[in-house]
Formats: sequence, structure tokens, C-alpha cells
Amino acid sequence: MKEKKKLQHDSSNNRKGREWLRYAGLASEMMILLGGATFLGYKLDQWLQWNFPLFLIIFPLFALAVTLWRLIKTTGKKDG
Repeated sequence: MKEKKKLQHDSSNNRKGREWLRYAGLASEMMILLGGATFLGYKLDQWLQWNFPLFLIIFPLFALAVTLWRLIKTTGKKDG
């Protein structure tokens, strides 16, 4: 009987570890996408030499919308 409890305990710890890695990966992806969008918007505005930083505003907002959509889609899945 102790064997079953130990196996169940081990599998729950393993699952928690995978969940942690999944959320860490999502956070990393979100930061990289937002940073890249900000950098591209800044460089495009610099290249176009506009007085108003239009792309510096639009690109990160679009990236934020995409990452939030992915976050909701990924975490909203039901297991089993």
C-alpha cells in the first residue's frame, strides 16, 4: 500500500515540475516577443525619421495582444 502512495506522490511532484517549466517558457516567450517588437518598432521609427513613435507604440501592443491570446489558449486547455 505504501508503494502506491509513493508512486502517486512522485507523479504529482513530476507534474508540478512540468507545470513550472511550462509557465516559465510562456513567460520567456512573452518577454522575448515584447522586447523584439519594441526594438523593431524603435528601429523602424528611427529609419523612417518620424516625429511621432507610431511603430514603437503599435508593435508592442500587437505583440502583447498575441502573447495574451496564446497564454489564454495554452493555459485554458483541460487535461483529461
